[in-house]
Amino acid sequence: MKGLDMDIKISDIKIEYENTDISNLDDFIRKYSQDSRTSVQGMVKKAIKNLDKYNMELARIEKMKEYERKYCEYEYICGIDEVGRGPLAGPVVAGAVILPKDCTILYVNDSKKLSEKKREELYDIIMDQAVSVGLGFVDNNRIDEINILQATYEAMRQAIGKLTVKPDLLLNDAVTIPEVSIKQVPIIKGDAKSISIAAASIVAKVTRDRMMTELSDSYPEYDFAQNKGYGSAKHIEAIKKYGPTPIHRRSFISNFI
Repeated sequence: MKGLDMDIKISDIKIEYENTDISNLDDFIRKYSQDSRTSVQGMVKKAIKNLDKYNMELARIEKMKEYERKYCEYEYICGIDEVGRGPLAGPVVAGAVILPKDCTILYVNDSKKLSEKKREELYDIIMDQAVSVGLGFVDNNRIDEINILQATYEAMRQAIGKLTVKPDLLLNDAVTIPEVSIKQVPIIKGDAKSISIAAASIVAKVTRDRMMTELSDSYPEYDFAQNKGYGSAKHIEAIKKYGPTPIHRRSFISNFI
């Protein structure tokens, strides 16, 4: 096998494979594709599989930039999304995220499609790379006062107002926000179609989940750390047994009390 050093130890090749960045796996594959040793060929096959997955993810992320490319004449494009419309307790939280032009953050997606661990990892990356991030919070009392839809709009306006850079365009997940003068583009299922909206979805989701986990310490009977305020069986049972807490949405739990 001309040009191939068969004296390289398999253990050294394994270390090389483990230390090779996924974007450079094609070099590893070319280097060892002619090595006939079974274990080396196993690593090559694994590298090919992982590289294929990586390239598929790159293609998916490029597709998620469709709207950002379509409106590329706008300098600052902001994705908007909310989390917490359906829970029986806690706030609704909105996120507003402006990413750099042609930003590539792999695995960004609708927050509901990601594991908690992956959301936490992506949250840190988004917060590090974003041009600006704004968050809006509307509590349960305000939700009861004006209804969840209006509370969602209010949280979104808050999030926009907390950005350190004024956006030129808003990409929203399905809605048009009242009382906002900035040009808006509502996108159905936008958190799965726009990298900016998906980033806002992740930031809002992680922020709200952390809040509900902290509140679980004050109200341990309601299992907020697990259900995040949604109507799980254990949560509903606790409402019936202990009554509502100060963070429950009274307009959402009338059937249980």
